[in-house]
Amino acid sequence: MAHDELPIPIFSSFEPVYGEGSQLDEAQIRFDRLKSKFVEVFGHQPDLFARSPGRVNLIGEHIDYEGYSVLPMAIRQDTIVAIRKHDAGESPKHLRIANVNEKYTMCTYEADPSQEIDLKNHKWGHYFICGYKGFYEFLKSKGFDIGEPVGLDVMIDGTVPTGSGLSSSAAFVCSSTIAIMAVFEKNFPKKEIAQVACDCEQHIGTQSGGMDQAISVMAKSGFAELIDFNPIRATDVKLPPGGSFVIAHSLAESQKAVTAATNYNNRVVECRLSAIVLGIKLGMKPKDAISKVKTLSDVEGLCVSFANSRDSSDPVLAVKEFLNEEPYKAEDIEKITEESLTSILGNSPTSLAVLRAAKHFKLFQRASHVYSEAKRVHAFKDTVQSKLSDEDMLKKLGDLMNDSHYSCSVLYECSCPELEELVKICRDKGALGARLTGAGWGGCAVALVKESIVPQFILNLKESFYHSRIDKGVIDNNDLGLYVFASKPSSGAAIFKF
Repeated sequence: MAHDELPIPIFSSFEPVYGEGSQLDEAQIRFDRLKSKFVEVFGHQPDLFARSPGRVNLIGEHIDYEGYSVLPMAIRQDTIVAIRKHDAGESPKHLRIANVNEKYTMCTYEADPSQEIDLKNHKWGHYFICGYKGFYEFLKSKGFDIGEPVGLDVMIDGTVPTGSGLSSSAAFVCSSTIAIMAVFEKNFPKKEIAQVACDCEQHIGTQSGGMDQAISVMAKSGFAELIDFNPIRATDVKLPPGGSFVIAHSLAESQKAVTAATNYNNRVVECRLSAIVLGIKLGMKPKDAISKVKTLSDVEGLCVSFANSRDSSDPVLAVKEFLNEEPYKAEDIEKITEESLTSILGNSPTSLAVLRAAKHFKLFQRASHVYSEAKRVHAFKDTVQSKLSDEDMLKKLGDLMNDSHYSCSVLYECSCPELEELVKICRDKGALGARLTGAGWGGCAVALVKESIVPQFILNLKESFYHSRIDKGVIDNNDLGLYVFASKPSSGAAIFKF
């Protein structure tokens, strides 16, 4: 059976997930601390634990929500959820969500799967409620009788740095969804759970594409994964020996849910509009384009047919031919679509928020990035599977990462000054390739480094990028290990019952 058809594995020991040695010892200490804190706060033992890792995307940025494949790997940092289901008679019926980290105060919600999430009042516990709502919606769609909601006690312990672009929110939503399923004695194929978790996160107001949830649920130790969408599936990609990925935080926090209208969701809308305009320019009736075209992958076939007439297969040729490099105003696009943007995007409150905030739309740049980045993902996978020597393979992968960063920075404009500085330092200090990773606008860079120089490379980064920030009090010297570390591909979601 394919790996993504299997249910979430259930373990009674830590080794299958955390391996041997110091990582295993660390895990043991974390789980013990989580359990005793759970008992201290709730007066009972948890029934079980679920964990889901963060991820670093190696290549394929901002294209998952356009329907294109991406290539992430799971990292060792994860979110663990301890959970206990109340007995039927226990009252009041509440969801109590606590955190090992004191800075997150306990959140209490009704045990009501149909409750709305108050997006104006952003609380950390909302991410758990996403999983809770999604779980019930999923069971309903499968025709299960759910019965009366019962109360839950929940405690979270997360080591994925927040605002880092390493998908702390997906690790939280996935582990919550899996914990809720497990405590109700349900388990489903990984690819279904990944899709549920992706749908769940929409409740928080980001139009997420599904990569983060897919890799968090389906990752396999030792492999990156090529993740395809519609339907979600994962293909193992074995990375070449001799290379290691170093992840470094720019210390600019990326607040995806908070800045969605001007950053993340704005790009989702720009891609949709560029796809509709391309569809019309390539012969679709405006009404058809508006109703049928949701993503740039929907019009790729038309773009490629156009390119074929010019002896090419590159969809970017159509972008260059039919989209203006100058930004479009709303009325420019409305002339082409013969319909107002408000009515085109009217069924999505998050898209309407984008329209209110946007002054203009850069269609040429966004479409150019998406089509070229989609090609780089497959070039990356083909390189790994090629007969090149390890040396040449690593160099080629580094070049692809550098090209990806340029596209993210210049065409998609999702970088920031701190990331630009960090990426340049990585390359100057010997990285074969370096790029921003995750949504951008802050968060992390990922660098491909020869394994033999990793310790020295990390020291150089500390010297050139972090020390001045430690001196200014931006971060504490003792926390440096959270902000810069090497990672091998780690394993995906798991349930622990002891």
